[in-house]
Amino acid sequence: MDIIVGTAGHIDHGKTALVKALTGVDADRLPDEKRRGITIDLGFAELTECDVHFGFVDVPGHERFVRNMLAGASGIDLVLLVVAADEGVMPQTREHFDICRLLGLRNGVIALTKSDLADAETMELARLDVAELVAGSFLENAPVIPVSSRTGAGVEELRRILALGAKTDRDADRFTTFLPIDRSFSIKGFGTVVTGTLASGEIAEGSELVLLPDGMEVRVRGAQSHGRAAKNVSAGQRSAVNLAGVEHDRVTRGMVLTEGGVVAPTQLLDCEIEMLPGAPRPLRSRQRVRVHIGTAEALARVKVLNTPGEIAPGERDMVQLRLEAPVAALPAHRLILRSYSPQITIGGGRILDIAPKKHRQRDLAQTRELLTQLTSAVEGDAAWIGVLVRSKGRGGMSMTEVRSRTGLAEERSRSAIATLLGQKAVVDLGAAFISADAFATIRQEVLGALYAFHKADPLARGMTREAIASALGGVTQDVLGGVLSRLSTEQQVVADAETVRLSSHVSELTGDDAKFSDALMRIYSGAKLEVPRLEEALRTAASGTTISDAQARKLLKLLVNRGEIVKVTEEFYFSRVAIGSVVSKLRAFAEATADRLIDVPGFKELTGISRKYAIPLLEHFDAERITRRVGDKRVVI
Repeated sequence: MDIIVGTAGHIDHGKTALVKALTGVDADRLPDEKRRGITIDLGFAELTECDVHFGFVDVPGHERFVRNMLAGASGIDLVLLVVAADEGVMPQTREHFDICRLLGLRNGVIALTKSDLADAETMELARLDVAELVAGSFLENAPVIPVSSRTGAGVEELRRILALGAKTDRDADRFTTFLPIDRSFSIKGFGTVVTGTLASGEIAEGSELVLLPDGMEVRVRGAQSHGRAAKNVSAGQRSAVNLAGVEHDRVTRGMVLTEGGVVAPTQLLDCEIEMLPGAPRPLRSRQRVRVHIGTAEALARVKVLNTPGEIAPGERDMVQLRLEAPVAALPAHRLILRSYSPQITIGGGRILDIAPKKHRQRDLAQTRELLTQLTSAVEGDAAWIGVLVRSKGRGGMSMTEVRSRTGLAEERSRSAIATLLGQKAVVDLGAAFISADAFATIRQEVLGALYAFHKADPLARGMTREAIASALGGVTQDVLGGVLSRLSTEQQVVADAETVRLSSHVSELTGDDAKFSDALMRIYSGAKLEVPRLEEALRTAASGTTISDAQARKLLKLLVNRGEIVKVTEEFYFSRVAIGSVVSKLRAFAEATADRLIDVPGFKELTGISRKYAIPLLEHFDAERITRRVGDKRVVI
């Protein structure tokens, strides 16, 4: 089992000394840290105890370096809260503890360091001080172990307690590969190396990944975990990854190494925020804050999503953070808010949406309803995706959008969609998923639009897809195509490349319309292959009726759409029977001829028609792929 332990506590309370006593490693690696005797940046050490591998992240305790502390705290499974027995709880003890609580940590151990400097009464006062601090929190029942890094007293007991309490709530396979980077450096002969705690997924040698938010494509040359080379590293492990394709000075703390094409950088985050009771003032809309997500820090303006436009100290509500620079983040992950100036921790919370639109005040009720649903659904894959699909309404969501909006691993996304399909909560339209309710509404609207169209224009072949989309409004072509495909399968509509009509629709002609159509059909049937020009045919058929030229052409189009008359050119139309007869003659000719070739004179002789008709007919057959021109001849296909 791999467990990441993060230290927390006030400056000079012995965090680094305790890590060294536990592991034998001095986590202060910078010359300035050794010279000044304080921890400035993150330090790292390892310990294996009872088959549990602990990765220690030692954080600075000075108030000026809380930003560095936050970069290390985001990936830990267990907090080692350090309180000096001779001093008790101090300001940074409280701030670090608040940060751990706001980050949603559930496991921890409390170490009362410098026990050799405290008598029994002082030790008891320190215990009471700590008990008051953690009352009602995840550390309320945590073991409290007196230790001395100088004498070694209690260190073995602390190791034992850590091993006994080792557990993690990490859902390692839920999200896509996601490594928040806390260090970048170069090693001679290897090149760029980045380190961090792998939050989710897996990184394998040879993987093609991207660095966000810059979008730089890189390849994994190799990886290490526990100081040893590994073919792959898994979620929850401290990882060192050797990258090809980027210089180390282009990689900074706060970047994320992740799978390409899934998570996109964002400058808008919808979040649920809890304000600390001790925050100096309410969190208000347009307030400028510092946002800490993973190892990244970004400035942001706040949009409080309630009517008063503020969240009082100790209260919880929803906000949109409008970041001044893009970051890579995952939903359900935690963040910390600090005031712009002075820099103090004021609250924190959970990300609900990494790709929201910019919310407007007039949409506040709708926005709050969606975020309230996400608050309870974001911990479950199927429920979460169901809320997002419903929120898209008539637009639907593709699988690519599902993954980019959630950051879920591909297998988890497909499993959740399969669950929703089994529950009949969503409908698979091929290119998009849509809620069952939205599908039912669009289905009825399509049928209604077609019915109204046929009633208004019974002679028309059908509606174009563009006309249907325009009539419905807010429906993408992917969604409309999927709905029409479903309706075709149900035999509710007939859809071809150009138009859509109700299956039940038949153009019934009466009165002069019927007289004209019958007359036109007799003209073309009687003429066989020596048909009159169109104008003459229309004029003759309309004789004795009140049919206008426009109506005559509409009726002609109806007969063409039905397949009763075949358009060969703008001037020449033929009956379906006459065209079929010529095709039969051509195919009989081809079967009797070795090379299947026929020229214009041969075609004229075969059909008994003049060149005036032969050329247009042959060009029509070329277009219909019945014949293919080869020089001055045609081959019958």
